[in-house]
Amino acid sequence: MPDLPREVGRSAFEALRNRLRPLNATSMKRLMRSAIVTSLLGWIIWAYMALCNRTIRWRVEGEEEALKLWLTYPNIIVGAWHSTILLLPSGWNRIIQKWPKQKTRSAMLISLSKDGEPVAKAIKHLGLEAVRGSSKNRKKSHDKGGARALAQALRILKSGGGICITPDGPRGPAEIAQNGPIIMAQRTSAPILPYAIVSSPAKRLNTWDGFRIPYPFTRGALVFGKAVIPDKGDDRDALRLALETNLNIAMRRAEILVLKKKGHSKEQPEV
Repeated sequence: MPDLPREVGRSAFEALRNRLRPLNATSMKRLMRSAIVTSLLGWIIWAYMALCNRTIRWRVEGEEEALKLWLTYPNIIVGAWHSTILLLPSGWNRIIQKWPKQKTRSAMLISLSKDGEPVAKAIKHLGLEAVRGSSKNRKKSHDKGGARALAQALRILKSGGGICITPDGPRGPAEIAQNGPIIMAQRTSAPILPYAIVSSPAKRLNTWDGFRIPYPFTRGALVFGKAVIPDKGDDRDALRLALETNLNIAMRRAEILVLKKKGHSKEQPEV
């Protein structure tokens, strides 16, 4: 005969576990998005960014032309693909922050979602402003901070500032530029500088953008691509395609550079 008390106990335990499982998931999600945890995550992300910045052996290409652009225009938009977010501060710390005639304000556009909160806190440790917002979600009736973010970004650019934006963010498609940076550039007469940065070896996540997790003490490459300089009367889609093409060319060049061993190229010294 079956052990009735044991069977009843097992059934009760299974029922209780099934009831608690969704509650635990919900509680964990709430915990991860609490103010204390997001602040802690922001600090951890910043520390990891700083570690990678200091320990990766970098090769840089296109800096001379990028600096000319920086000095010629009072404001600037820097465009990089969403997958490279964890590496973006390396170019700021090692290169751009050391250029003469620094812009009045320096900022980065970060998603308004809860997932973007730790990143927003992390970049503040780097002395960058976080402009919170994202493009309009076509599947929903409300605007996820897009109008407010655009207005704030325009104020920064018109005051002589610089802003970094991921043209394919926050939801993709991956490495397909959207109109956001083009609208900003046409309204403020700011050039758009493609900014490609990669490291190797690195981990690629199974996310919509193939998010890159860099490893410390590896090789890295930073390539400034051909700038897109729009005029108010230019075709918006043609400018968008130019940005997308130039950024992808720079990314391919960065991927080539990062795989070259030391001594194989005399043009891109390690820094």
